[in-house]
Amino acid sequence: MSIKMKRLVGFLGFLTICLPVILISCKNKDKKLPNKNIADNIYFDYKISAEEGYDNLTVLLKYRDGDKTGEAFTPVVLGNVKLDGEILVSDSSKMNGVFYEIQKPISAFSGKHSITFSAIDGTVYSEVINFSPMSLISAIPETINKEDLVLDFAGLENEDYVRIVLTDTSFFNDGINRVEPVLNNQMILPKKDLDNLADGPIFLEFIREFERPIMNAGKAGGRVRINYTLRRSFNLQN
Repeated sequence: MSIKMKRLVGFLGFLTICLPVILISCKNKDKKLPNKNIADNIYFDYKISAEEGYDNLTVLLKYRDGDKTGEAFTPVVLGNVKLDGEILVSDSSKMNGVFYEIQKPISAFSGKHSITFSAIDGTVYSEVINFSPMSLISAIPETINKEDLVLDFAGLENEDYVRIVLTDTSFFNDGINRVEPVLNNQMILPKKDLDNLADGPIFLEFIREFERPIMNAGKAGGRVRINYTLRRSFNLQN
């Protein structure tokens, strides 16, 4: 018998001995897997988006695998989802996977709302969300000078944070984009910020980007995000 043939016979003999051991080991490992509550591995990802000037807001709900970057579970793995007792129908897209989305009138949505998730194993989690639309009380003139601008809001907490975005029509700067504190519903846009902008048309955005942890969820947890956007424009002059 040649050397190659001897090596082949030896290798086949090795597989004959080891393969059953490997299979038995794998089988035993499967048996030891714990029976987990399916909701423990679901990350609850809730988002409400609204914008002044539009009649409706959007409620977007996703149930992800493990954390906020995980893939969305399919309805077969989940159960049913309700908003204020109304059962939501799932949808899907190639980019977002499975999600639950519904639009509601902004004017009628202020206040507390309940999102209820019922897992296929009977576990039920209910989350109460409070929605308060942000509004700008201060009237911004069509033309303003480069000086401190006091802005009064409504619908915010006594201590809150709002992203402010200011852009001009110049190609020489990136404008302003940062999160500012709002105390007692008031913000001051300082003169030095306006000095950095070119004279002419200015586009202004206020975005409240609220986020908090889910209070009632499995071990994976979750988050609630509420975004509300206001837009204004004016002419800036020296």
